[in-house]
Amino acid sequence: MPILIAVTLLWAFSFSLIGVYLAGQVDAWFSVLMRVALATMVFLPFLKWRQIEANIAIKLMVCGALQLGIMYGFYYQSFLYLSVPEVLLFTVMTPLYVTLINDMLDRRLNIGFAISALIAILGAVAIRYQGVDEGFIKGLMIVQGANLCFAAGQVGYKRLIAKQRPDLPQRTVFGWFFLGALAVVIPCYLALGNPDKLPTTGLQWGILTYLGIVASGLGYFAWNKGATLVNIGTLAVANNLLIPAGIIVNVLFWNRDADIVRLSIGGGIILLALWVNDKFNQRWQAKAEANAVS
Repeated sequence: MPILIAVTLLWAFSFSLIGVYLAGQVDAWFSVLMRVALATMVFLPFLKWRQIEANIAIKLMVCGALQLGIMYGFYYQSFLYLSVPEVLLFTVMTPLYVTLINDMLDRRLNIGFAISALIAILGAVAIRYQGVDEGFIKGLMIVQGANLCFAAGQVGYKRLIAKQRPDLPQRTVFGWFFLGALAVVIPCYLALGNPDKLPTTGLQWGILTYLGIVASGLGYFAWNKGATLVNIGTLAVANNLLIPAGIIVNVLFWNRDADIVRLSIGGGIILLALWVNDKFNQRWQAKAEANAVS
């Protein structure tokens, strides 16, 4: 858990840096490409090409493609429709997706997911109850796409390492994770990127360099390594530590005019969704343990 908390503090600034200095100014796919390419360069020197079987390397690449490549594609687009606090609050669904995907892989039915998701959506609407328009709804759906990909990638990585190669030094194989992401973002940039919207200032280049090497390279390695050291419930909760940290950073440094009351009401409703989901999970686990004993 300490590793996950440390990465949370590291990532708390990333949302604001993107929302304030990059979104709408620098092509989103170029930003994604530069972040992933720099992160890949960090771990390529550690990669031992023949250390793992080809099928495991491919699975690691799929995890990277989901958690980083496709997720970033959704994530950067969301800032075109939503404010930084809204993007942060709407990532609250990620823990629900973490438990849902893990339960599905274990062939279990998460009864509370639908109820929790509905409550979370009501919380999202409460934040913008006077301004729910097509752009807001589109932004909300884009964030959910990012949440699903981020959840699927980290659950897949955690299960893959635990069940197939727990003996591996993770730094020597994590390059496959970034290569998978790179395999997604290169064709996406070539097909969808706008070469006329490259960074124009030293600050923008510096932010992208920081986000690539530190936030993505070191951050994702530390996060996924931390995920392998905790249970799935702790991992789900850790995903939401970023929300208050990111909002506090954004409001204190960049967005002092944010509607704190409305954000608090909506955030409270969304937290209620997490509480409901957790209660359903506890009840299911207690029932499963009782059946196992009998």
